[in-house]
Amino acid sequence: MRPRRPYITTLADVTISRSGESAVITYGDPAVRPVVFAIGPDIDRCSDAEILARFNDSLYAARAKTEGRQHVVVEIPRGHQQLDYFAPAGQWVPRGAVLRCLIDDSAEGEPVIHIDDHELSLREFGGLLRTYAGWGMRIVFVEDDDADPPLVEIRDLENGEAAHDWR
Repeated sequence: MRPRRPYITTLADVTISRSGESAVITYGDPAVRPVVFAIGPDIDRCSDAEILARFNDSLYAARAKTEGRQHVVVEIPRGHQQLDYFAPAGQWVPRGAVLRCLIDDSAEGEPVIHIDDHELSLREFGGLLRTYAGWGMRIVFVEDDDADPPLVEIRDLENGEAAHDWR
C-alpha cells in the first residue's frame, strides 16, 4: 500500500495517545503512518480535541508557507561531489536534490549506478534513496550522466513509438 501524508482531519478519524511530552496521532486510514507530534510539558492538560486542533493548525501553517511559491531544487554543479558519506548510517547520501548518474551492469548482471567517482550497487543506491522516504521522484533517462536536462513532453505514446527523440 502506498503511504499517504498526514492530512487535516477530525477526531472521528484518528486516535490520540500520549508518550511523554508528545502525542501519537494514529489515522484510521492504514496508509497514513502514525505521527509523533511534540506538545510540551502541558500535554497532560490538553484534551484530544486541543491536541488535534494544534496538529491541524501545524498542517495549515505548513501549507500556507508553500502556497503560491515554486519548489526549487538544487543540482550540484559538475565537478563538485554530489554525494557525502554519512558514517552513522554507513551509507552515501545526496548533497542536492538532483542526481546525475549512469546506469550500468556488473559482470554478474546486477545493476550498478555510477555517481561521480562512486560505483553503487542497487542496494547502496536504494539506501541513498531512503534519505528521501516519503517524497516523490521523477526519473528522466538521458544519453549519459553529463547530459543537460532534456525537454520533457507530457503525453501518452502510441504503440511502438519511441520514448526518446532528438529534435
